[in-house]
Amino acid sequence: MAEIQLKVAQVKSLTPNIKMFEFVAADGGELPAFEAGAHIDVKTAHGLRSYSLANDPKERHRYVTAVLREHSGKGGSRWMHEELKPTVTVTATTPIQNFPLVESAGKSLLLAGGIGITPMIAMAHRLIALGKDFHLYYCTRSAEDTAFRDELKALLGDRVTFVHDGGDPSKGLNLKETFGTQPDDTHLYVCGPGGLLRAVQDTTGHWRNGTVHYELFASAKTDEQKAVEKGKSRESFEVELAQSGVTLTIPAEKSILDVLLDNGFGVPYACEDGWCGACTVGLISGKADHRDEFLSDADKAEGKKIQVCISRAMPGEKLVLDL
Repeated sequence: MAEIQLKVAQVKSLTPNIKMFEFVAADGGELPAFEAGAHIDVKTAHGLRSYSLANDPKERHRYVTAVLREHSGKGGSRWMHEELKPTVTVTATTPIQNFPLVESAGKSLLLAGGIGITPMIAMAHRLIALGKDFHLYYCTRSAEDTAFRDELKALLGDRVTFVHDGGDPSKGLNLKETFGTQPDDTHLYVCGPGGLLRAVQDTTGHWRNGTVHYELFASAKTDEQKAVEKGKSRESFEVELAQSGVTLTIPAEKSILDVLLDNGFGVPYACEDGWCGACTVGLISGKADHRDEFLSDADKAEGKKIQVCISRAMPGEKLVLDL
């Protein structure tokens, strides 16, 4: 995965807890092209962090993203908020696509929860350029917590619906009423916190396979699911990094991701619960105990990839990773 140097061109507070960051190429040239739904991984003082691109994909002179300051996180968002100022240079990956639009769909429905709005803005720009039928539903606590509100009003007009629940999900968007039936040739894109994902999964279980697409900005696991994970075997095991020639021991109480970061290996990650796919690493050998929700059954059976935030080795196995 190629790296690029980005210079901060602008920082703007959008809400009390969300800042917008505009990056340009540090050398003044064009940036690598990106598709709607793509993200970049930014190298922070706390490791790589994934941030979706929010601007029009046809733009080659800038990348725009927005970052919610997570007060209970591991420090990446705090570092972005406190350290990034205009003219500061950062290292990032070229754009990565894990959340693509199906551009052939007759209609697209976009559902954003909070900071999950970022990839949806790029999708809206692309759908406008294609002349496609679409609508955006944007759910936040209040108008004051709604990043890009004025921009979206101007861009989309009556193609955006703002929903403010005041912190009570029961007063938010009526998912059954909105997505209870699937119109012909319609795809749904969802980005936001885990609670929203679970609710949409429950509501759209009857939609045709491959027509509901998710990107997560927080854990989607229920307390019950987390309890099951804790109850699973968590033996220590070894991981060999093929490119680096390093062998690491993963103790029972830590994930592969934890140990990689502790030893200075900057692996991208986001949700840390196996939903988003940001921490996918190539698996060269060894049988993995796949505990994620991102990889398909076929991927898991093939045994060529692993989500290092949540998955582990099968008992007695040593994993060799493409790192």
